[in-house]
Amino acid sequence: MDLELDAVTVEMGGRALVERLSLDAPEGRIVGLVGPNGSGKSTALRCIYRAVKPTGGAVRLGGRELSGLSLAESARSVAALTQEGGAELDFTVGEVVALGRTPHLRGNRALSPGERELCRSAMRRLDVLHLADRGILTLSGGERQRVLVARALVQEPAVLVLDEPTNHLDIKHQIALLSMLRASELTVVVVLHDLNLAAAVCDRIGVLSAGSLVASGPPRRVLTAELVREVFGVTATVVPHPLTGDVQLLYSLSPPPQRHREPPHDQN
Repeated sequence: MDLELDAVTVEMGGRALVERLSLDAPEGRIVGLVGPNGSGKSTALRCIYRAVKPTGGAVRLGGRELSGLSLAESARSVAALTQEGGAELDFTVGEVVALGRTPHLRGNRALSPGERELCRSAMRRLDVLHLADRGILTLSGGERQRVLVARALVQEPAVLVLDEPTNHLDIKHQIALLSMLRASELTVVVVLHDLNLAAAVCDRIGVLSAGSLVASGPPRRVLTAELVREVFGVTATVVPHPLTGDVQLLYSLSPPPQRHREPPHDQN
């Protein structure tokens, strides 16, 4: 299902956190949002899963304005993994994952055998099935993150919204999660801080700075040394990945050395 942000603006406390953001996420594509801290990435995502109502512009899902859908209908279409997605109560992992079916249930109906298998399958994909009977509060940050992704998949959404999903994950599970997203055929909007991971997994990237979109397009065209220096304030060299050809950034921890210049010779 296509997702469109059309001139979305969010103002709070007299300040624009997001200003006239226009970005398309075509069906089955992965669109990444990158930018410095405080650039408006998470606020933009909150507009998609209806935690924040835009003060201007519109979010459209399959051509329909999100604000015109019932909360239940949008919850069946959009699943979100947020930075605030932690659990306060010590439910078991299996119970947390099963909560993803809530938008599809009526009354107190129990999960069907097919839904229970869907939960097991999602836990298996995220490598947490062996934790199904553990309390969520006993898990490490990375394990808990994978459980919450499994919960989002169980929701069977058309659009998956992920805010820093690789946070807390070791490199093995980062790669596994992003590979799973590539194979999911879902429409995905994801915030990533690691520009190299964003370049590897995203079909398109939108770069935000101070609430505004400063660049968008394929990673190869967007992630240039000039843009990284202007937006992030760091020096980087752009090289192709030796196996995939994807853009990769090599960062410098210090400014490049200045070439020593010989003083001009006296011509007299």
